[in-house]
Amino acid sequence: MIIKTFLEPPIDNNNYLLIDEKTKDAALVDCSAVDDSILEELDSEGARLKYILLTHGHFDHIAGIRQNPDIKIFMHKADLGWLNKVNSYMPMFGMPVMNIPQIDVFVEDGDIIKLGETEIKVIHTPGHTQGGVCYYTSGSLFSGDTIFRECVGRCDLEGGDFDQIVESIENKIFTLPAETIIYPGHGSRTTVGWEKEHNRFL
Repeated sequence: MIIKTFLEPPIDNNNYLLIDEKTKDAALVDCSAVDDSILEELDSEGARLKYILLTHGHFDHIAGIRQNPDIKIFMHKADLGWLNKVNSYMPMFGMPVMNIPQIDVFVEDGDIIKLGETEIKVIHTPGHTQGGVCYYTSGSLFSGDTIFRECVGRCDLEGGDFDQIVESIENKIFTLPAETIIYPGHGSRTTVGWEKEHNRFL
């Protein structure tokens, strides 16, 4: 699987483009901005964007979504509240309001998403938000704002719960192989093994 990282405004979000090497089907994990470089990457790889996989409903992870009938949007239902009030936050960061996208598929813990010949597993990890999820495939975990390098997602916003995020990480993320690469929603990559040893919040 091909993985490409795009650093997006307004809060330096990591958006990840996943491309199945055989079929050239592609998925975008989070969609923070309308980015021509993502479209250029799809063209250069001869790939077709099929899915947008949202890790949670906070505005900085969804602000770039433009509804397209050929692209299915995935999210956990518990974060619909955040999605529906996204335009309360956009002007605070100098961003125009957006048309709130329709979610095509509501994911649940353990769901398998088929992207060409690649299988992507949904792992529900509440704590940052109640609908927070990670996406796991081929030794890679796309963690949104659940876990960062030597840190965890903030839990002081509506729906946040520190004890819950610790439980999500320890009981779900830390059961993955130590060599699993974690691709977080912000900041640099890390691994499960490194976080077990060095994450001061856990």
